[in-house]
Amino acid sequence: MRRPPSRRSLLKGASAASAAAMLGGCDRLGNAVWFQRTLKTGEDANLFVQRLLLTERSLAPEYTEADISPWFKPNGTEDPPDKDYKALAKGKFAKYHLEVGGLVEAPFKLSLAELRKLPARTQITRHDCVGGWSAIGRWTGTPLADLLTRAKLKPEARYVVFHCADTMDRGEDDGGTDTAQDGGPEEAAPAGNANPAMTKQSGGGESKRSSGGQQASDETAATAGEPVRYYESIDLVDAFHPQTILAYDMNGKALPVSNGAPLRLRAERNLGYKQAKYVMRIEVVASLAGIGEGKGGYWEDQGYAWYAGI
Repeated sequence: MRRPPSRRSLLKGASAASAAAMLGGCDRLGNAVWFQRTLKTGEDANLFVQRLLLTERSLAPEYTEADISPWFKPNGTEDPPDKDYKALAKGKFAKYHLEVGGLVEAPFKLSLAELRKLPARTQITRHDCVGGWSAIGRWTGTPLADLLTRAKLKPEARYVVFHCADTMDRGEDDGGTDTAQDGGPEEAAPAGNANPAMTKQSGGGESKRSSGGQQASDETAATAGEPVRYYESIDLVDAFHPQTILAYDMNGKALPVSNGAPLRLRAERNLGYKQAKYVMRIEVVASLAGIGEGKGGYWEDQGYAWYAGI
């Protein structure tokens, strides 16, 4: 069996691999419209080469029922404090609607009941947290590719952004303290945080704007500056991957609040902090510059890498 190339050899061979992609075995990938758009985003050569290598082994490992972890750790936010989210949860998400918009020809909204009626995918996969722990779970949900196809992406579409319900901090008026969602460091929560489950000290005092959807509470925004809500993003390669789903069931039951109800992202070739919980709105964009602090995600704004492929 051929030994996989090292990271160093990947970096040294980036230019050669790029040329090979144009000349040989990657024609099918190179001709895909969504991949051509991704190449124009300016990501580094390492990411480009990894994308090419993954075409031959594109699926993340899947496991059996016997492998499912007895407890799937609800890392990060476990119960969003936002008033509107709590109202949705109290009503068992009967009034929840996922919004899909941005650079699309046909924006739409779907209730949780409507999402459950769409074709679904079930997969048993391993969640790897940047904090060092892993767990295996059984996820069922709607393939993101189906929703994006329905929305009809505009030619300039490059990224898919997931806006979430949980407020991470109250804005710059709270003293600069941020809290974490899935995959952030576990530290003691100082008093006054909007979401005390997990915390991280902000690296700077720059203004952060809200990334919440229309279901986010205006009262929260009025409390102390503009709230900072969790958000994440992926490119079109990951967005159209067959294992990228919006999960509403976990281990054969409705997704618990602690694990991201009513809807969470599962992008199985990525680390845990990319698996956005409490997804309220999907926005297709050409650039990440105007969202949050422009790095592509809440933790990326704090210094984490945007590309978290595993």
